[in-house]
Amino acid sequence: MALSREQLAQRVAKELKDGYYVNLGIGIPTLVANYIPSGMEVMLQSENGLLGMGEFPTEDTIDPDLINAGKQTVTAVKGASFFSSAESFAMIRGGHVDLTVLGAFEVDVNGSIASWMIPGKLIKGMGGAMDLVAGAENIIVTMMHADKYGNSKLLSVCELPLTGYGCIKRVVTDLAFIEIKDGAFHLLERAPGVSVDEIVSKTAGKLIMPEHVPEMTF
Repeated sequence: MALSREQLAQRVAKELKDGYYVNLGIGIPTLVANYIPSGMEVMLQSENGLLGMGEFPTEDTIDPDLINAGKQTVTAVKGASFFSSAESFAMIRGGHVDLTVLGAFEVDVNGSIASWMIPGKLIKGMGGAMDLVAGAENIIVTMMHADKYGNSKLLSVCELPLTGYGCIKRVVTDLAFIEIKDGAFHLLERAPGVSVDEIVSKTAGKLIMPEHVPEMTF
């Protein structure tokens, strides 16, 4: 069975490490804040000027003035700090973020990502994605494996305008956990109940598989 948005966030959260500074993109990536492993110290950074973002608030902890880059209300952890978006992007461009988690429309076997524009459709804008892919060494994309028509979003070459070239190393989709290297997608894990054949059928780019593909754990 394909993963839900919450399960995608849970799987991505397993890639966090103690002491990391992490930027979470808009959409599914923001849910990762709710699944940071117990006892792990991670500082979440938001482009609009917050370092130390916490999980989403409950009704009794909500503060309408405290938001992330996607204008969602959030909480702040102990030791959080607030600053201008200019300082926030200086952190990003200076390479001070250990891990970035982004959504995407397409990813290809070269590690390129298209995430900001679909011709003919109204999109809010590119946001900070281009700065994030340029300033981060460690980027994970989380997205659906195929679009609503069943067309693969993991391609040989991205067809949409690029956000960045050759910058993505790992992808977590609703079907699989994939590493990108040597011009190919390498299948590391499959979602519980999802067959390798289904992953193959929905992956347009070159896919390399081991003899045994373990199921994801959460």
